[in-house]
Amino acid sequence: MSTRTRPAWLAAVTVLVVAVLCAVVVPSGAAAGVARGLDSLASAGAGAGADAAAGLGAGQGSEAGPDPGAGGDGWVGTWYSAPVEAEPGGGAARTVRNVLHTTMGGSRARITVSNLFGTAPLDLRHATLATAAAPARTMRTLTFHGRARISVPPGGQAVSDPLTFDVPAAADLYISVYAAGPVTWHPQALGTSYEVPGETDRAADPGAFAGTTGAWRYVTALDVQGPESARGSVVVLGDSITEGVGSTPGADRRWTDVLAERLRNLRQPPAGAPRAVLNAGIGGNGLLTGRSGPSGPDRFQRDALGRAGVRTVIVELGINDLLSGGERSADALLAGMRDLVRRGHARGVRVLGTTLAPCGGLRACTAEVEAVRETVNAAIRGGGVYEGVIDMDRILRAPDSPRELSPPYDSGDHLHPSDAGYRAVGAAIDPGAL
Repeated sequence: MSTRTRPAWLAAVTVLVVAVLCAVVVPSGAAAGVARGLDSLASAGAGAGADAAAGLGAGQGSEAGPDPGAGGDGWVGTWYSAPVEAEPGGGAARTVRNVLHTTMGGSRARITVSNLFGTAPLDLRHATLATAAAPARTMRTLTFHGRARISVPPGGQAVSDPLTFDVPAAADLYISVYAAGPVTWHPQALGTSYEVPGETDRAADPGAFAGTTGAWRYVTALDVQGPESARGSVVVLGDSITEGVGSTPGADRRWTDVLAERLRNLRQPPAGAPRAVLNAGIGGNGLLTGRSGPSGPDRFQRDALGRAGVRTVIVELGINDLLSGGERSADALLAGMRDLVRRGHARGVRVLGTTLAPCGGLRACTAEVEAVRETVNAAIRGGGVYEGVIDMDRILRAPDSPRELSPPYDSGDHLHPSDAGYRAVGAAIDPGAL
């Protein structure tokens, strides 16, 4: 039933219930630095159901999305792409086939299409979902409040109707969109997707497209329902180190992929442990600055707390504030981190964090930068910042030169890990702690 036809008394009751739920605060646990691991990822967290389409009117609504804890409807994110900006020159009609990799399977699926950075409506004409392994057999059309074609307002999003679909875990899916209008994108997907320009609808074409692209367009989320969806997800809010820069493109070797693999392969997962892992990394992103994409605090609601089924958030931000943002105050960075923790607590979500990775060898990594980095890392390890710590600095640094990445873990630019470095980070997170 659309909110436009709901009785006034029902709308009032709904507002009151949501207000009460949003006021619940989960107390902080004792913070303690744990080198190479997570400290007690508890199951206390917001319920599933972020970005529910109810009340959005023809699948349209605010980009922030409703309270993930208000629905409790069993939806959980299996993949996410943090929106970065409007694509320059985007707007002409085309078909885009986004290729994405799932971290959890399910029996029902829904997608989110974003027009966050658009200044005009997005004409979403046709969208389909299929497995990359068998697109001709599995391709299905997605609808939005029963319609295949909708208009997504500037700054808004559209959440598709639930679709019965066998979503495999750890598999590539095709989400194809035929649309015209502004394009919200994630320009550095570190994988190959496809596109075809022009007015011809190719969304239902199972064949491969000639045009390739390294970006994700329009689509920002894939959520599932299934036997494991009640376990929820871990969301990683980070920069290019979370995005996976330096890893082999198309191979899914980010540290978040390694973590997802470990959680997926647990034979007897601890009760309440999250299973899906959502990568909300943006290359160049900062904790306090927004040089690339909105800053950490500005996108924390949308990219972390607003994800379906989020239980825990891991923050990997801060090094770009030092290297390119000109930040030289350790206190300012630590205050920003603590603020994210407070906001997570207010939503019943635990917030953990990483230490800042080594940057020695970069021209921008001056002695002043290094002094601030070491001060921040010492405070994080000492407790009182995050509820648990992944000590990325100690995992990746060279034993004989702690200001630099260990050579086997260096992709070559002295900041971003190699495949081996990313695997070391993912392997250092003990799944048993979950």
